[in-house]
Amino acid sequence: MCEGCEKASPLPHDEILRWLRETDEVRLEPLWTRADEVRRQHVGEEVHMRGLLEISNHCMRRCAYCGISSASKGLPRYRMSAEEILQCAREVQRLGYGTTVLQAGEDLVLSRDKVAELLRNIKAETGLAITLSLGERSESELKAWKAAGADRYLLRFETSDPELYGRIHPSLEGTVSDRLALLLGMREMGYEIGSGVMVGIPGQTWEILARDLEAFRALDLDMIGVGPFILSPGTPLDGPLGADLRAKAGSEQVPADELTTLKLIALTRILCPEANIPSTTALATLDKDQGRELGLMRGANVVMPNVTPTKYRTLYAIYPGKACIHETALMCRGCMEGRIHSLGRSLGSGAGGRRQGSSLLLSE
Repeated sequence: MCEGCEKASPLPHDEILRWLRETDEVRLEPLWTRADEVRRQHVGEEVHMRGLLEISNHCMRRCAYCGISSASKGLPRYRMSAEEILQCAREVQRLGYGTTVLQAGEDLVLSRDKVAELLRNIKAETGLAITLSLGERSESELKAWKAAGADRYLLRFETSDPELYGRIHPSLEGTVSDRLALLLGMREMGYEIGSGVMVGIPGQTWEILARDLEAFRALDLDMIGVGPFILSPGTPLDGPLGADLRAKAGSEQVPADELTTLKLIALTRILCPEANIPSTTALATLDKDQGRELGLMRGANVVMPNVTPTKYRTLYAIYPGKACIHETALMCRGCMEGRIHSLGRSLGSGAGGRRQGSSLLLSE
């Protein structure tokens, strides 16, 4: 647990709720200012770019919110070859990113040994930091991947409310899904751990969202990704389940909008000042003109340009209308760099891991 997390929270529960419910832009200005100052003090002006590579859209799960779940019908499935993945990692290095993120559905063809060999090859050729986001995997797999060169693991817990979690993320037969325990176990293995939630998922109330924020701090997460819930047509949340969850939440249902997402980014930065926080693609999907910039202005310090080959990007359809889906990796890099510089921020270099300890201002 970090030193800051052992102290009293900078935001009591009732203040978190007050900020979450606030919609007046004038009254929100102090929140924006505080989050940006905490960001500047603890992680500086650099924005780190992570090269995102979506290596497979196969998934054995039946999550109620996801467009690539095993229940999705008519979606062409793909799985990139080891050479394709390695070629993309070389592209990440050429583009000057310090980290590649290997993301997939929960695809068991991506076995312990296959992924370990891939990680060793990426490390040997590029020296990149490697973040994995491959779903809920066994202790044996996770330990092997850490030994083979993985640095970080991203596993979003989506909601800290057990009842809501069970309804949107059913366990596999004979198992119990416990992502919080998995995250803590990965920390013990030496991973930097990342997680996050969706904003406005059906059934999410303001109270649940406040507890999600407090869970980020209690877990002492190294990376925290929050983005708006974007409905994927044909999923259970597009039918009776979604309607039932929204009805249960009633007037306390959190909206899946840009303003609420920005408030969550700002509050996350204040509660978890050292964490790496991305301005997400989902936020940019809601607001293609300035969504990424607003995220960076409200506390974020990471962006994740996509390096997935364009022929696969449209097939990694976790939600519709994803931003930048037809851009080449080079185009995406140029766009991101321009957006970062427009804010007077600088491009990060190196792996860009979590900075721990005292603030930058105190150490300068």
